[in-house]
Amino acid sequence: MKTQIHTISAPNDGSYDNEALSCSTIDISTHNGEPHGGLRGSNEFILSDSGKKVTSGDESGQLNLWLQRKAKSAFSEKMIKKRLPILRWLPQYNSTDAIGDLVAGITVGLTVIPQALAYAGIAGVPAAYGLYGSFLGCIVYIVFGSCKDVPMGPTAIASLLTFQTAGGNVGKAILLCFLSGVVELMMGILGLGFLVDFVSGPVSSGFTSAVSLIIVTSQVKDVLGITAKGTTFIEIWRNIFNDIHNVQVWDTFLGLTCIAVLLIMRIIAGLKVGPADDELKSKNHRIINKMMWLIGTSRNAILVVVCGAIGYTFQSSAAAPFKLIGDIPPGLPSFMAPPFSLTANETMSGHEESFMDMVSSLGSGLIVVPLIALMENIAICKAFSNGKPVDATQELIAIGLANIANSFVQGFPGTGSLSRSAVNNASGVRTPMGNIYTMGLVVLSLLFFTPYFSYIPKASLAAVIIAAVVFMVEVKVVKPMWRTKKSDLIPGLGTFIACLALPLEMGILFGVGLNVVFILYHAARPKISVERLTSPGGAEYLIITPDRCLIFPSVDYVRNLVTKQSIRQSLPVVIDCSHVYGADFTAATVIDSITQDFARRDQPLFFYNLKPSVCAIFEGLSPADFVVYYREEHLDELLKQRAYKPKEVISA
Repeated sequence: MKTQIHTISAPNDGSYDNEALSCSTIDISTHNGEPHGGLRGSNEFILSDSGKKVTSGDESGQLNLWLQRKAKSAFSEKMIKKRLPILRWLPQYNSTDAIGDLVAGITVGLTVIPQALAYAGIAGVPAAYGLYGSFLGCIVYIVFGSCKDVPMGPTAIASLLTFQTAGGNVGKAILLCFLSGVVELMMGILGLGFLVDFVSGPVSSGFTSAVSLIIVTSQVKDVLGITAKGTTFIEIWRNIFNDIHNVQVWDTFLGLTCIAVLLIMRIIAGLKVGPADDELKSKNHRIINKMMWLIGTSRNAILVVVCGAIGYTFQSSAAAPFKLIGDIPPGLPSFMAPPFSLTANETMSGHEESFMDMVSSLGSGLIVVPLIALMENIAICKAFSNGKPVDATQELIAIGLANIANSFVQGFPGTGSLSRSAVNNASGVRTPMGNIYTMGLVVLSLLFFTPYFSYIPKASLAAVIIAAVVFMVEVKVVKPMWRTKKSDLIPGLGTFIACLALPLEMGILFGVGLNVVFILYHAARPKISVERLTSPGGAEYLIITPDRCLIFPSVDYVRNLVTKQSIRQSLPVVIDCSHVYGADFTAATVIDSITQDFARRDQPLFFYNLKPSVCAIFEGLSPADFVVYYREEHLDELLKQRAYKPKEVISA
């Protein structure tokens, strides 16, 4: 029995019969004698909002209609509020929100100031530039940001990527901030936020863990008081061992002491006194718990102030035993465009560099830095979204505009910080307005306290970074990953090792590539179940069920298995296509070949529950003996039509 390929000319009314339904030898339903239940569709015209008909051949009319829809959508009230989130929450802003944002903003400000000074060291630029990138972007995020918990500013990962991309050159770091913002903004406008979905959880965990170890390693030199440069984990440790004989005792003692104090204060922040039930706690219990939490949360600021006082005391004497961060220019930075060229004095090579030379030297960092910034920000939004959907496009626009703004005040690339977001959330932040109080503290520190920052020992800032970053190593994900799917450990571990041994951009690309290989392997090797069943009429048959689409990497594998099982069992074969939602030309050629093989063996082959869209693809090659049915009771009828008689089973 062969199916007929139906060629149906379009009626005068512009409608057409759905040819995909005609591939089945059994009609699905009837309606007034019409085939396929009278299912018909129109291919003559579409109706525009104005009521005018636009024919399918009128390409200019369709383009105009598409532009009209886009323009109407872009300037609708819903879209404006979506792209300016401040319009959603500001009209309902009240005194309770203001108090919550004030407390959270000040608490985060006490955290961001020492971190900004420390992260500037990771980025390889003077400490002041960390503060420069910590205030203007906050204002921009208030208007465009969609997550109340995100405090915009420098982060450990962004700082390390800045150092690996700009090489410690201030001008290039500022230009990288501007260009990263432009790339992020364009990605947001073009709706490319989905690109972050290509970085899986295991790859992200491996990358974050490797970066954390690299950052900790980069700060070991300041704790030991030695000089050891490098961009990769192995290179930094090699230089540390080469210079280990120059260890400074006082720097090492201060650094280790600061790390211990910070870890103890971190524990204090989580301690509670009084009964376990909050309702049973007395007023004194609540006050003590709040004070302990505040002291633990502000540990970085407290430590830096104390160490700064110690540094000032020793600096006033004849000999200072600690290495200090040095002078920081007082006052706010000048508002000016980022540098688009460098003079000979501003480059390490001693030659002038044009804009194109600078862009060329930044290389893949122009793509990697924005993508990693988006990853960090989306991770924060998901962590504190309470199950609500996260708008990656809006976050791209927000951090893009924030980085562009920061570049005009000499900031280097930044994004949302997970550690500061946790502080923000725990402090009771209500809206993104908390950023304005954080910005206020940074501005006050630049105006009045920068002369005192110069007395802060480098070892104390290194301790701040180490104590914060060491908890970013995601060891806790290994156990659940092992329990759920052990193969996911391979891309995670591969990314981790690659990021330690190679530059970060190469490491993350290696991880994504490894993940893609796994995806392609699973696409090429679908899971296929084989069962021996009995039809309602008592006939035995073999049902083979693939669990996914039939596309070119997998069709030969499916064909070999179908052929092997059909010859071994010598029974009618039914391929259950319930899970096959797509196919391609290669699959169609293989199906044609399979049907011919079965016809030569005079062995029945049927396709069950094949989607009409997939059926249309297979019928494109007019396969012989291509039989599709949609109801189980029709199988006996098909076997009867084929006059099939079972043969002897052939042993494997």
